[in-house]
Amino acid sequence: MEVIAFHVANVVAPILLCVLVGYAFARLDLPFDNKMVGALVSNVGYPALILSHLSAQHVAVGPFLHMMFVAVLVVALFGAIAYVYLRLMRLPVRAFLSPMTLNNVGNVGLPVCSLALGDAGLAYGLAFVVVVLVGTFTFGTWLPQGKVTGSDLYRKPVIYAIVVAIALMATGTRLPLPFDHAVSILGGLTIPLMLLTLGHTLATLKVGALWRGLSLSLFHLALGVGVAFALLHVFAYHGTERGVLILMCLMPVSVSTYLWVEMYDLEDAPDVAGLILLSTVLTVFVLPLALAFWV
Repeated sequence: MEVIAFHVANVVAPILLCVLVGYAFARLDLPFDNKMVGALVSNVGYPALILSHLSAQHVAVGPFLHMMFVAVLVVALFGAIAYVYLRLMRLPVRAFLSPMTLNNVGNVGLPVCSLALGDAGLAYGLAFVVVVLVGTFTFGTWLPQGKVTGSDLYRKPVIYAIVVAIALMATGTRLPLPFDHAVSILGGLTIPLMLLTLGHTLATLKVGALWRGLSLSLFHLALGVGVAFALLHVFAYHGTERGVLILMCLMPVSVSTYLWVEMYDLEDAPDVAGLILLSTVLTVFVLPLALAFWV
C-alpha cells in the first residue's frame, strides 16, 4: 500500500503543482497570454510532440491505430449518451453537448499517462489527443454556433504531423537527427504549457450555477467509468492500453470547449464554466483512486 501511495503521489503531485503555478499567475495578475500560448501549443507543441514521440517507435503502428479507433468510439459513446441525458434534463444541447463529449485529454490526460505509464502511455495518449482535437475543430465549434461551417481542419499542423508520424512508424524510419532533436525540444514545451494554461484558465472562469455544474460533473464521471469498463470488456485491453483507456475516460471536461460556448452562447457560458471547474476538481479526487486500484 505504501508503494502504491508513493506511485500515486509521484504522478498527481507534479501535475497539481504545475497547475497551481498557472493559477497563481492569474491570482497575482502576472502577464499570461492564453491566446498566444494556445496558438503555440496547437500549432507547434502538439505537432512536435507527435512527431518526436511517435517516430521514436515507443508503440507499433497497428496498436496505435487501434487505440485511435477506440478513442473515436469513446467520443461517440460520450456524445450519444450525453445527448440523451441533456434532452431528458431539458438542458441546452448546443451549450453542453461538446463539453460533455470532449474530455480534457491534453491538459490533464497526457501528463497523467506520461507520468503513470511512461513513454508507451504517452504514445497511446496521443491517439486520444488527435481524435479529440479533430472533434474540437469540427463539431466542437459547430454546436455552439448552431450551424455547420466550413472547417479549417486542413490548416492545422497537427493533422499533417500525425500523417507523417504514422508513415514513420509504419516504415520504421527515424527523423534526421538535427530535426529529431529540434522537434523533441519543441515538443517538450507542450505539457508544461498546457498545465500552466489549465491553472490560469480555472482561475479566470466566470462561474454560474454550481449545482448544475456539480450534477453534470457527477454524470460525466459516471459516464466515463461506464464507457471505460464497457470498452475494456469488448477489447480486453491489458497493461498500458488498459491504463490509458481508463485514465482518458476519467478525464474532466475539456477547457477548450468553453471558448466556443463563450463566443457564441453567452447566456449559458457561466454554467459551462461551472461544469469545467467542478469536473476538474472532481478528477483531482478520483484520479488517485483510479491509479491505485484500476490502472
